[in-house]
Amino acid sequence: MSGVLRVRQDMEEWEILQAWKERVGQELDRVMAFWMEHSHDPEHGWAAPFGHPQQGLCPSRAPTLSSQPTLRFPSSPSHLRSWGLDTGLWGSAQAPHLLFMVHVPDRGFFTCLGRDGQVYDDLKYVWLQGRQVWMYCRLYRKVKRFRRPELLDSAKAGGDFLLRHARVTPPEKKCAFVLTRDGRPVKVQRTIFSECFYTMAMNELWRVTGDVRYQSEAVEMMEQLVHWVREDPSGLGQLRLPGAPSAEPMAVPMMLLCLVEQLGEADAELAARYAELGDWCAGRILQHVQRDGQAVLENVAEDGRELAGCLGRHQNPGHALEAGWFLLRHAIRKGDPDLRAHVIDKFMLLPFRSGWDPDHEGLFYFQDVDGLCPTQLEWAMKLWWPHSEAMIAFLMGYSESGDPALLRLFCQVAEYTFRQFRDPEYGEWFGYLNREGKVALTIKGGPFKGCFHVPRCLAMCEEMLDALLSRGDPADVPVRLGAE
Repeated sequence: MSGVLRVRQDMEEWEILQAWKERVGQELDRVMAFWMEHSHDPEHGWAAPFGHPQQGLCPSRAPTLSSQPTLRFPSSPSHLRSWGLDTGLWGSAQAPHLLFMVHVPDRGFFTCLGRDGQVYDDLKYVWLQGRQVWMYCRLYRKVKRFRRPELLDSAKAGGDFLLRHARVTPPEKKCAFVLTRDGRPVKVQRTIFSECFYTMAMNELWRVTGDVRYQSEAVEMMEQLVHWVREDPSGLGQLRLPGAPSAEPMAVPMMLLCLVEQLGEADAELAARYAELGDWCAGRILQHVQRDGQAVLENVAEDGRELAGCLGRHQNPGHALEAGWFLLRHAIRKGDPDLRAHVIDKFMLLPFRSGWDPDHEGLFYFQDVDGLCPTQLEWAMKLWWPHSEAMIAFLMGYSESGDPALLRLFCQVAEYTFRQFRDPEYGEWFGYLNREGKVALTIKGGPFKGCFHVPRCLAMCEEMLDALLSRGDPADVPVRLGAE
């Protein structure tokens, strides 16, 4: 390619990057405004009688607090119920003591939100609580316009809710999957994911507050996770039945690799401690490239062999793309250009080619590697998070390689995503579309969708776009005519 054509292409790419930076930044603001307005629980935290109107406050009766309490006056029996207290206290002889009520802001977040933000269920999902705390802290730390005290206060409130309620039977580390509004356990999953996002939240809280309690929680939970995954999973409550295949889902080493990066950021001691773990995770993920390098499978045997049946043939294109950018970051940290090229080929281009719907666009949710009909009812649906991960993956691949084909794929996915998932009326994104791209569920949040994939995608893309644009305007670079 001649120098003139190269500069012309560079200028076209520059204009694309500038346009997407503006769109992504504006959308991030809209998405975060939705969660800030609708997801914060206005009531729940710890509450108890604290004083007497004639005798003043009684500090000896107050618990040790991690954040500044506020004093509330109960206006009705239902108000007492919302604070988790006995409504029989209303009108009793103890009523005067209720004139002063301490309210600790550890309320947590609602994630079951309808299209307009209305709360349709007040259950609180621990992994989504952790994700939202992490997201708030990350934006506060990384994006200047989000360095607002109300965002940090909300993150600390969510973090304190997790500290107080997430673990089912402290000091044991196992976390609940679902909590009631006031923090009582409802359900436990025999997996590591609630604990993983608890760890991410605590580490990020420590980074923005400097409070060592949060970092202590993060490191202790990380050690427990490593023990469960690499030494003894019995604490998770998983039954090892004689007929069950010894399968390894890709999600487990992916999450641990994510935590290795999270805890090791700007922390030489922890980065060194978990370096071997990061290599182990990357190796386990790479085992999921099967069929002579022609497919990424979601589940493989623990020894890396392909599994038989539907479990072994199962593919999740969006998850492969997410694994791709996790691995790409690992390759960058290692300074390994061969791994970088392998990841872009096998975990980005390969799953996109097989997973993109040629008839209606968008990524299939699930596939069968042999082309058989998947058994999951939602296999042909288009979900928000695979497209968010694809946007990150292709823009990161372009940032690292400079390959314009990856920028074109980013644009292809981003255009579809903004057109189909984005809700211009109420904000945020729809999560679930049918194969044709029409909205199947109008909810904006639920047990699996919270304040995470969409804002993480937008924030990371904005950061990468800004970095690409900061490399300099191609129009300012002198061109030697005829140069190759």
